[in-house]
Amino acid sequence: MNVHEYQAKELLRAYGVAVPAGRLATTPAEAESAARALDAPVVVVKAQVHAGGRGKAGGIKLARSPAEAKKAASEILGMTLRSHQTGPEGKLVHKVYVEAGSEIERELYLALLLDRAAEKFALIASTEGGMEIEEVAARAPEKILTVHVDPNAGLQPYQARRIGFWLGLAAEPVRKLEVFLGGLYRLFVERDASLVEINPLVVTKGGELVALDAKLNFDDNALYRQPAVRALRDPEEEDPREREAKEIDLAYVGLDGDIGCMVNGAGLAMATLDMIQLCGGRPANFLDAGGGADKEKVKQAFKLILRDPAVKAILVNIFGGIVRCDLIAEGVVAAARELGVAVPLVVRLQGTNAPQGREILAASGLDITPAETLREAAEKVVAATRTGR
Repeated sequence: MNVHEYQAKELLRAYGVAVPAGRLATTPAEAESAARALDAPVVVVKAQVHAGGRGKAGGIKLARSPAEAKKAASEILGMTLRSHQTGPEGKLVHKVYVEAGSEIERELYLALLLDRAAEKFALIASTEGGMEIEEVAARAPEKILTVHVDPNAGLQPYQARRIGFWLGLAAEPVRKLEVFLGGLYRLFVERDASLVEINPLVVTKGGELVALDAKLNFDDNALYRQPAVRALRDPEEEDPREREAKEIDLAYVGLDGDIGCMVNGAGLAMATLDMIQLCGGRPANFLDAGGGADKEKVKQAFKLILRDPAVKAILVNIFGGIVRCDLIAEGVVAAARELGVAVPLVVRLQGTNAPQGREILAASGLDITPAETLREAAEKVVAATRTGR
C-alpha cells in the first residue's frame, strides 16, 4: 500500500525524523492560508498523487507569498498530472501539500528496503540525491552504497557512521545521521513497511539533515495489524479494478496488454505472463484467483478482466491442487454464458479432476479453446488476439 507524501512525513515526524513544516490544502484558499501560517520566505506547493516525476510534470511550484501559493494551487488542483510513473492516462490532483522551503547545501539519497536474496534489510545511500536511483545505478553505480542490516541484530551505530562518512558528511552531521537512520529503521520495522525512500535527503546550510521528499510503501499482508497505516489508504489513487478486486479477495494488477489472464496462484500467474510474452503476446493483467477459487470468484474475475476495453482474448490457466478443476470449469461456463463473453477464450486445466473439467467445457456448446500445456495455451491465446478466433 502506498501513501501520500504528506502522510509519509507525518509518520517520519512521529519517529523523530526531521521534515519541513507543511500543511495540506484542498482548495486555493486553503493553500493561501497554509502559506500564511507557515510564514516562510518561500513555500513549495506540491501535488499529492501516488507517483513520482511531479516536478517535471508541473506538479511542484515555488511561491514567495501567500498570494503566489494560492495561484500555484489553483494551477495544480484539478490538473491531470502525467509523468513516467502515471502512464498516459495520468492522475487527477485532488490536494496539494504546502511546505516551507529549505536552504539546501547538498542533496543526497537514502532508502531502506528488504533484500530477499540476502535475507536482510538493505540500506541504500547515494551522493546523487534528487535523481531516480535506477538512473544513477545505470550511469554511475560507484555513487551508490548498499549496507545490509541483519534483522536479528538491528541497525548498528557503526553502519550509520559508515554511510555518513561515505557520503562525505562531517562529524556533527554524521551524528545527526545516526539519529535520522535510527528513526527510519524503527518506522520500517514497527510499521511493516516494504520501502522507505528519502529522495532527496538534504543537508541545509545550517548543517541540518532534512527529508525533503519521502516515499513510503507498506506490506499489504501486514495491514491487518496496522490499523493506523490502513487508515491512510486513499482509494481515489487506486485503479478502480484493483480496488474492486481487493474487496472480493482477488489479487489484480492492470497491465498494458490485450490478453486477459485468470490464474490460481501467484507463481503460476507470473509464469503465465512470462509465457505469453515469450510467445509474442502482451498480458492485460495479473489476476490471481487464489487456491480457494469457486464459481462466484470465477465470475467476478471475468467481470474484472472484461472491464478492460483493450482485452482481445482471455486465457484461463488453472492448476487444481486445493481447488477442483471441474468446479472451475463450471464457473467458466456459467460466467461465459451470463456475461456473454465475446472474445476468444482459451482454457488450460491441470490437476485435480482436470479430465472432468475438460468434459464440462467440451459439453458446454460454447466456443472455448482447450489447451494441455502452458506453452500451447499461450500460443493459442496469442494467435487468437491476431485472428479474433
